Amino acid sequence: MKRSFLIVLIFTLCPVLLISARPGDTPKYQKARKKMVDYQIRMRGITNQKILSAMTIVPRHLFVPAELINRAYDDHPLPVGQGQTISQPYIVALMTESLQLKGGERVLEIGTGSGYQAAILAKVAKEVYTIEIKEKLFKKADKLLQSMGFNNVQTHHGDGYFGWAEAAPFDCIMITAAVDHIPPPFLKQLKDRGRLILPLGNPFSYQNLSLVTKNKEDYSLRQITGVLFVPMTGHALSPNSSSKTFRKDFP
Repeated sequence: MKRSFLIVLIFTLCPVLLISARPGDTPKYQKARKKMVDYQIRMRGITNQKILSAMTIVPRHLFVPAELINRAYDDHPLPVGQGQTISQPYIVALMTESLQLKGGERVLEIGTGSGYQAAILAKVAKEVYTIEIKEKLFKKADKLLQSMGFNNVQTHHGDGYFGWAEAAPFDCIMITAAVDHIPPPFLKQLKDRGRLILPLGNPFSYQNLSLVTKNKEDYSLRQITGVLFVPMTGHALSPNSSSKTFRKDFP
């Protein structure tokens, strides 16, 4: 009887043991993170101290699959499941710095993925609203962000193409998936003088990381650098999206 009880107890505790076996933020990862910031980010021209501090503090290795933990601080993106990726550390820093955050902003992120970009934004901005279309990724990221104490991050499961009207307007919007046009809901949900950053171009090829600034009814666009992101899914790939109109406005 006692033996049977022990077997049941072991199987009951297995999920807990597996979770606790995941490495914490040890000196090994702290050293790797500092090296990442010094050589991949700072040396490439990122100067915003809040961003540098955030990327030094946030344990990136907790946002990648267990089998890729030892590659978490490498200078390239990594798969996180469901056909999605966690962006290269430098691109995370570059997109964040391009939004010119001062600390009091409300930011909308489209494409939560593993939750890493949202975590970095949460260290720099006042409030972050993030949307993920893949349910498994949404649940995993939501649980992780909550467990890490990111109380200023609100998560939502749905098609990010339509934004988050209930929480609008936003000071800044970040799209972390490639799209060949600027979805109209984002322009409506962006405050005057607000900024929108996204990989704009062919979703299945290379894109230009582009910064859009809203000025009342007008918009200006600045291309920053070439990038390669996974496609934005959902309505963005629908023939009924407004791609032709907005490609004309932003060549």
